[in-house]
Amino acid sequence: MAKLSLPLLLFFLICVSASVAPALARRSRSRTYIEMSCRGTRYPTLCVQCLSGYANGSLKSPQQLAQAALTVSLYKARYTKAYMVKIAGDLKVMNAHDYQPVQDCMDQIDNSIDQLTQSIKELRQFGQETVGDNFYWHISNVDSWVSAAQTDAMTCLDEFPGNRMGKTKAVLKGKVLNVAMTTSNALVLFHRFAAKYGARATTKP
Repeated sequence: MAKLSLPLLLFFLICVSASVAPALARRSRSRTYIEMSCRGTRYPTLCVQCLSGYANGSLKSPQQLAQAALTVSLYKARYTKAYMVKIAGDLKVMNAHDYQPVQDCMDQIDNSIDQLTQSIKELRQFGQETVGDNFYWHISNVDSWVSAAQTDAMTCLDEFPGNRMGKTKAVLKGKVLNVAMTTSNALVLFHRFAAKYGARATTKP
């Protein structure tokens, strides 16, 4: 096998270092930005954990951060619904008494999924036509949908009073609570974006 000469090896290492260093710097700045932004949320540790996958330099603005947070919430809601579909089928056969609360909860999560999906679509329109009164209309839409998604998740939790369902109930409540918490964080990050963008939009001639 041919061996690399020392000068060629050094050149190769320099090239690799030159390409890796900027990427690491961008990731570090993005991570710091995420951590600072999450401090004002209700669940900052969860916020950082959920958004750390975006710490690759792609998050550079409050809008991108809010959209990433909403995307995480939507993923959590869809994942939770998939789990509900699985256990609902088993409960319908084995325990009709516990089936209905799960079905009712699943309806609430379905609503959350629809509302978060609409919110993400609406948020993508900012910067295109969102000035003046039109801006506040879009803001109101997203705020209403995300708030409703959070309320639906919390309502879902109310479907499971007492100690019925044992471990299954505990796992399900944990997943639904995670949806509510990530949605709460997303709402705070959206409000922060709306405040900054609104101030800029209203100062345009």
